[in-house]
Amino acid sequence: MKNTEKQALRGASLSSVQRKYLLRGLTEPGGKLPLFDKNGQRINPKTIKACIDRGYAEPWFNNPLKPDWLVCKLTDAGRKAVE
Repeated sequence: MKNTEKQALRGASLSSVQRKYLLRGLTEPGGKLPLFDKNGQRINPKTIKACIDRGYAEPWFNNPLKPDWLVCKLTDAGRKAVE
């Protein structure tokens, strides 16, 4: 079993903030993850990086207008962790 698969099985270790962030990718084309929450506040970069480090999200592309923004998409491991 790959490390990311093991982590997906431990999806219960996600914080509520991380879970909410990843859940939003389930309904978006290509699993795109949001830059902003439902109140219009920017998603904390620590939340995004934690999801990347666990293999639940991966960078999708660089935003040339806002290079400090992490545009990510849900991975298969992330999908399994929240489904």
